[in-house]
Amino acid sequence: MKRRDKHNYYLDIAETVLERGTCLRRNFGAIIVKNDEIISTGYTGAPRRRKNCIDLGYCRREQLGIPRGERYELCRSVHAEANAIINPSRMSMLGGVMYLAGKDMKTGELIPDASSCAMCKRLIINAGIDKVVIRNERDRYTVVEVQSWIDNDDSLSDEFGY
Repeated sequence: MKRRDKHNYYLDIAETVLERGTCLRRNFGAIIVKNDEIISTGYTGAPRRRKNCIDLGYCRREQLGIPRGERYELCRSVHAEANAIINPSRMSMLGGVMYLAGKDMKTGELIPDASSCAMCKRLIINAGIDKVVIRNERDRYTVVEVQSWIDNDDSLSDEFGY
């Protein structure tokens, strides 16, 4: 029997985590791993004790026709990356790896071109995470060195992420 490689193993877990997401557009699951130990998980959803979009039955950004990557201040959800980062201590995340998987809720398909938004990139940088591994397809992924987000500062361009 062929054993699943580590990146896909952790991405499989992140994909399971995204199933808890409550966004009507796109759900993501994130896990933070350090020294082969899962430090934290997070998924897309409204702040604790607030109603989720799936409970309300609508997405405000969708109602307004706002494209992905723009006007996140109108979104009810906390992103998966942020939810994974807010629970553990920074010391436990330093040098860690974040695994990220996303699903388009209309099609049910994995999001092959996923990237963290500008705000989540800043959170990941400040958390001290070294790499982000993003699922593209069932067995294919992209590894991003967080240092590249520091060196190529997208806040100085018109790139929006996601």
